[in-house]
Amino acid sequence: MENRSSEAKETQEISFKLEQYDDIFSDFDMRPYSKRALSVDFLDEIKRAANDKTPDGLELNLHLPEKDRNLSHEATIKDRLAEHFKKHYHLLLKEKHGVLRLGWSMVALGIIAMVVATFVVFQDPSQNLMLSFLVVFLEPAAWFLLWEGMDQIIFNSKKINTELYFYRKMFNSHRRINFGSY
Repeated sequence: MENRSSEAKETQEISFKLEQYDDIFSDFDMRPYSKRALSVDFLDEIKRAANDKTPDGLELNLHLPEKDRNLSHEATIKDRLAEHFKKHYHLLLKEKHGVLRLGWSMVALGIIAMVVATFVVFQDPSQNLMLSFLVVFLEPAAWFLLWEGMDQIIFNSKKINTELYFYRKMFNSHRRINFGSY
């Protein structure tokens, strides 16, 4: 498989020279093209080629020998690629929203625990064993929830961004997958 990515930003074109349709799919999956898993190598090459491209106007061109082309297979493969990019884009989007939701929930619980701990401190916890326990419990819990929640929001959600950005590019370009000959 040869990667020939256009350097011109206005075309936003990614072109691959394939020897056969099977270059797109996993060697271990023998199901029909409509259900077959995509090759990790193929996806990695697309990721590298799409890295400097914007999500708008991206076009994926797959070139095969003229004698090996089959329009029926190409239509099925286009659908399979579009389905894969759509599925993974929505899965990653859902994962990012889940991480952000968890982070904000933890931050909110941390702030609530801090407010409760503040009220307990004003009740003089040295006079009551239960109030003393609440201070010992709530203060570290509040800080833990606050910092871990911020970690989820700032760092863990950002870890998803690279993959999410790639799949957004490819999801937006699913109508611009073309086959050609060499």
